[in-house]
Amino acid sequence: MSADQGRYEQAAKLIWDSWQSGEAISELPINLRPKTRLEGYKVQEQLEKFSGKPVFGWKIAATSSVGQEHIGVSGPIAGILLQQRVFRSKERLVFGKNRMAVAEPEFAFKMGASLLPREEEYTQHEVMSLVDNLYPAIEIPNSRFQNFEKVGENQLIADNACAHEFVIGSAMPATWRNLNLSQQTVSISTQYGAVSDGVGANVLGDPRAALTWLVNELSRHEITLKTGMVVTTGTCAKPLSIKAGAVVTADFGVLGNVQAIFSDS
Repeated sequence: MSADQGRYEQAAKLIWDSWQSGEAISELPINLRPKTRLEGYKVQEQLEKFSGKPVFGWKIAATSSVGQEHIGVSGPIAGILLQQRVFRSKERLVFGKNRMAVAEPEFAFKMGASLLPREEEYTQHEVMSLVDNLYPAIEIPNSRFQNFEKVGENQLIADNACAHEFVIGSAMPATWRNLNLSQQTVSISTQYGAVSDGVGANVLGDPRAALTWLVNELSRHEITLKTGMVVTTGTCAKPLSIKAGAVVTADFGVLGNVQAIFSDS
């Protein structure tokens, strides 16, 4: 194992242990902090080893200028969706020690073919031609850092772009391919009456554009987006505050809905 590889693994172990315990850390030790986005992704990559299961897919964080400013990043960042953190609609989740305590409605694409790293950027047309299906989803983010807004984008990438738990619904009707997803309205709500409304354009102008960004971000960093992986493209609405016991519903109109149910503890 190279010295760099050892650093990446040590940093990932700290992230992993914090994730499992729910106890936040201040920052990574100076000698383990990634110096570049690439190093951040190298740390993130080690999480699959600790997980022991194949990666389910990818997420995009900070797809709006407001979101980017909030967490102190220069643009969107990507994270992996771990298989053991993926739930189906109406499955019960443990709220636990989630300090972010928000839920986000998202469009999630399933890939029908692998996209390999290459020098030339992928076009949106190329990417969409390889999409198998589209799903309604809810992301429940969290960070392993106490002050995640201040640690910088390289450490946030190492922190898996604040990925935590992910809820996916049933495939949307095939008519989604004929719709302008940028204009598709989305609403997320709880049984307590809290509601946040949004639109597909809130994710880099269009969920399709967000997916294309993710493909090219991975390609730039020599990462393959594999067949069957799901990519959730960022929140379409302002994140909705939640708490233990919440029943969260994301409504995508004619395209369907998805529900996350949290235990009382």
